[in-house]
Amino acid sequence: MPTLLALHAHPDDEASKGAGTVARYTDEGVRAVLVTATGGEEGDILNPAMDRPGIAERLPEIRSAELHAAAAILGYDEVIMLGYRDSGMPGTEANARPDAFVNAAPDDVLERIVTVVRRVRPDIMLGYDDHEWYPHPDHVRVHDVSLEVFAASADPARFPDAGPAWEIAKLYAPVFSVERITRLHTAMEQRGLDSPFARWLDRVDGAEPTDRAITRIAVGSYIERGRDALRAHRTQVDPDGFWFQVPTEIVQDVYPYEDFELLASRVGPDTADDDLFSRAEAGVR
Repeated sequence: MPTLLALHAHPDDEASKGAGTVARYTDEGVRAVLVTATGGEEGDILNPAMDRPGIAERLPEIRSAELHAAAAILGYDEVIMLGYRDSGMPGTEANARPDAFVNAAPDDVLERIVTVVRRVRPDIMLGYDDHEWYPHPDHVRVHDVSLEVFAASADPARFPDAGPAWEIAKLYAPVFSVERITRLHTAMEQRGLDSPFARWLDRVDGAEPTDRAITRIAVGSYIERGRDALRAHRTQVDPDGFWFQVPTEIVQDVYPYEDFELLASRVGPDTADDDLFSRAEAGVR
């Protein structure tokens, strides 16, 4: 069975990064496994309807339930929470905690994820890029560790107790490409609507390398399902907020795709620009 493993930093990241693509692939018979590094303890309550007594005190428990609900909507077969604490932003008290993800022993983190990889045996892995619009310390750590996992899981000399070595065929990162943001922004302005991307475009210059390999996955009929997964994160997502300002029908008309950057491959460059699994069967099994 073709298998995809997605590594994310916090609950809700799985619903805002490549959610439509995962939903499409699971509908097509791909087995999908979600690994989430932290419990999202530092998340703000962004939905006014959830900003009430008793929520903040139970936020880790609630965010875990939200994560499992969103994963079920997208069709994930397995959800693994590594249990590290949300690291918060640089300079905060949370960032200095010894149980924060960024302060965990690198080899311990690596071995735990390699153990999952060798058991699950994914063809495709999703990590993060290194030039995100939102460079949260936990996101940066996911980028670094995803590259390390790609190499270490295939090396029988690394973590021999973690199971037989396994070669992931390709490692991708879901990305918000400048083309996508620009086209959606222009479409909103042409229709006389307020664009949520105006402030993003102020940072476009130099924000995106021109030589990165982008694969576009058609998700037109899965956009709303991805948004349903986001809505499941009721503490973190305002149903009238940023993520839903561009109407679904405009996304479907203007840019019905999700973009992925190829970070590493054992099967050469992509020969198809519309399928993450292209040539994945050529990987060593």
